[in-house]
Amino acid sequence: MGIQSDCGMSERVIQYPVAQVEKVQRADKLFADHFEGISRSRLQRAFEAGRVTFNGQVIDKRFKVQQPGLLEATLEEVAADACPEPVAIPLDVVYEDASILVIDKAAGMVTHPGNGTGNDTVVHAALYHCQQQGQQLSSVGAPLRPGIVHRLDKETSGLMVVAKTDAAHHKLVQAFSERVTYKRYCALVAAQPSTAQGSIREPIGRHPVVRTRMATVPAGKPAHTDWSLLQRLGSQAAQISCVIHTGRTHQIRVHMAALKMPLLGDSNYGFRSARFRGISIPRVMLHACELAFAHPLDGRPLRFEAALPEDFEVTMQQLKPGAS
Repeated sequence: MGIQSDCGMSERVIQYPVAQVEKVQRADKLFADHFEGISRSRLQRAFEAGRVTFNGQVIDKRFKVQQPGLLEATLEEVAADACPEPVAIPLDVVYEDASILVIDKAAGMVTHPGNGTGNDTVVHAALYHCQQQGQQLSSVGAPLRPGIVHRLDKETSGLMVVAKTDAAHHKLVQAFSERVTYKRYCALVAAQPSTAQGSIREPIGRHPVVRTRMATVPAGKPAHTDWSLLQRLGSQAAQISCVIHTGRTHQIRVHMAALKMPLLGDSNYGFRSARFRGISIPRVMLHACELAFAHPLDGRPLRFEAALPEDFEVTMQQLKPGAS
């Protein structure tokens, strides 16, 4: 199935009156069963945004409907002229077949369109790349996020897998949600770790005051990051490796900040540039360097590695003792 073309930017309210309850069911399943034209990703975004209610009370997708009432969801709609079009932007393709595309995303590239973004996202580039081969992206997540299985922050570089077919997309989403993928990142931190390795399992949720940030909060979602020291860089910084076992927004950035090891360049989470005068730090220094998962169709193991980008190497060289 190809990407959908019926984009809308407004809101659409869907309602499902539960007249009688023959068996207890989760709210997300009831919606999915009665609105087949609504993608699971759109419903998921509505739940995450607190825009789903039962009898006027906000609920999450795990809410179990046990009595008659009114289920209501407000879904985002995108105007037809806002649908992403193919744009000839070069992609660093690491692997490709008829089902998936694995890329090494450049720093500064947004994963998918959204408020305030331009026509230079991974989606725009992947649409063009596939079009040139007579292929397409998965319709899951359309219109704004066709093929997008997981995302990297704008400033984060490195490995991403994009789905070309709906079947591949659903399998990959399941693999990521069940945590049977392997994701390792390289990061530069503004600290000297006191140990060679560690693990942090602090839950992550929306910052209680600054809503554009995340934070370690007791009521957050479970999050697990293992880290290890790769090398010390002078007296104030280090290169570390991070393996994430969950996929929370800004997970590594938040967890490292909680450990008093903010990422270089990450002023949102505690980095202070005054300590690094004379050193050029171009961005949040985070790179997705290794990604492994089972192929969504035949199950064969796939593993990919992406070398450190040039800006990483240059920054590390500046941090080393004796650098001029």
